[in-house]
Amino acid sequence: MTGFYGTGIKRVKTGRWEGAFLPAEIKNNTPPRALVTGAAGGLGREVAVQIAARGCAVAITDINAEGIAETARLVRTQSAEVEEIVGDFTLEGAPEAAVQRVVDRWGGIDILVNNAGYGVIEPFLDSTYKSWTRTLALNVTALAMACKAAGRVMRDQRSGRIVNITSPGSRMALPDYTAYTASKAGVDSITRAASVALAPYGVLVNSLAPGMMDTEMQRSTEADLARVNGRNDLQDFLDERTKRIPLGRRAEISEVAEAVVWLALDAPKYMTAERLNMSGGLDKD
Repeated sequence: MTGFYGTGIKRVKTGRWEGAFLPAEIKNNTPPRALVTGAAGGLGREVAVQIAARGCAVAITDINAEGIAETARLVRTQSAEVEEIVGDFTLEGAPEAAVQRVVDRWGGIDILVNNAGYGVIEPFLDSTYKSWTRTLALNVTALAMACKAAGRVMRDQRSGRIVNITSPGSRMALPDYTAYTASKAGVDSITRAASVALAPYGVLVNSLAPGMMDTEMQRSTEADLARVNGRNDLQDFLDERTKRIPLGRRAEISEVAEAVVWLALDAPKYMTAERLNMSGGLDKD
C-alpha cells in the first residue's frame, strides 16, 4: 500500500513501521530516535507530529512547558513514544543534556532537527547588546552545541541525520532584522562545517530555508516590522509582502514540515552540506 508521501511504507501489527520510511543507513526495524528543538508550537510541533507518524520515537524540547505538553499529546496520537524536555536551550550544557536524554532513553540518536529560534525587529542603528546576545545564544551557539553533541553519538554509530532550520534572510540585507539574519548566516556556516566533519562517518547534515509561513513567530515579527516602518494597516502590509512571493502565497506549516521530514528520513544518503530552499521562489539559488 502507499504510505505517507508515496514512499510505499506499511504499518505492522507491532505498531512500528517497516520498509522505506527508514533512513537508508539504518539497517533494522528499530524506530529511528529523533530530537526536535523548539517544538512547543509552529513548525517544530508539526515536524514532531509528522516524524512521529513516520514511526519515529521523538524527544521534544522547548522553554514553553504548556506548549511541549500539547505537542507530546499530539505525538502520542500517532502511537509514538515521546520524551518531553522543558528548559532554556541557551543555558550552558542544555543542548548536550537534551541529546543525552535521548541516548539514555533509547540508546542512541538518529535524527536531530534544530528548529528552535529567536528574532527581534530592531533598526540596525538602534540594536542592543541584549537582543544580539539572546539571538546568537539560541540560533547559533545552542544549535552548534546540539550539532556537536548529537554528532558525537552519530559518529560512534556511524549513522545519523541532522537538519538545521535556516532562513532566506541569511543571504539578504535586512537592516531591521540584522541579528536574526546574521544568526542564520551562522547556521549556514555551521551546517557546512558539521557536514564535512561528520561525512567520514556517514552522518548527513543539511539545512532547510523556509520562507514566510503562518507561525506565531512570523506573525509577531511582521507586526513589529510594520510598526517600525510606520505601517498602521497590518493586513495591507502583510498582503504587500505576500505579493513579493513568486508563487503568490505563503507556505503552509505542514508542507514545510514535510520537507524537513524528507531530509530527516528520505533524502539520498549521498546528500549532505545542502541548503534546501523553500521560499516559494523568493530566494533563488
